[in-house]
Amino acid sequence: MLLFRAMSALLSYPSEEIRKALPEIADVIATTSLLESRQRRDLLDLVAELGQGDLLEAEQRYVDLFDRGRALSLHLFEHLHGDSRDRGEAMVDLKTIYARAGFELSTSELPDYLPVVLEYLSCRDLAEARAMLADCAHILAIIARALIARRSRYAAVLQTLLVISGEAPIDAATVPPVGERDETLDRDWAEQPAFADAPVPGNQDSQALRR
Repeated sequence: MLLFRAMSALLSYPSEEIRKALPEIADVIATTSLLESRQRRDLLDLVAELGQGDLLEAEQRYVDLFDRGRALSLHLFEHLHGDSRDRGEAMVDLKTIYARAGFELSTSELPDYLPVVLEYLSCRDLAEARAMLADCAHILAIIARALIARRSRYAAVLQTLLVISGEAPIDAATVPPVGERDETLDRDWAEQPAFADAPVPGNQDSQALRR
């Protein structure tokens, strides 16, 4: 499912490589049958924004959103467990799901990082993808609301994932805007692909995202 790979790239730290791929990403968004017109338009607006201006500006926008506090963390289990022991156990379960499907992480990113999850789903069938997204829809909704509150076009990716999972998108009119956050959180970002080449066997259970 190329759409999930495209959305994984859109949520990743912006790089020159991703910027060069934006025309291909836009083509995937424009031609997929999975999107409604509203989601298609909003995703293409995000693509256009990421391609505008200096790359350093895009990088700074990304850091200001995702690198300075828990509310917008793209690490899914952080919203459920924080830094507790339960989060570690949930990530072990998620890594087991990847391994059973024939995939091994080839990045320093954690398995619950949303772009990694989306890259995994891009190699699975739509039914499994929808089931896994449905399992974590409540987390996707939390991140979507936080992005909408900051009037960020990145919200389009989370809104699209909610729709694909079978949930209604967040009504932006019901989410009041918020000011700039003052939390700080340093994080190292890796740009290499999340998974090494691996065979793609049948569906596997996705219950780890409920933990």
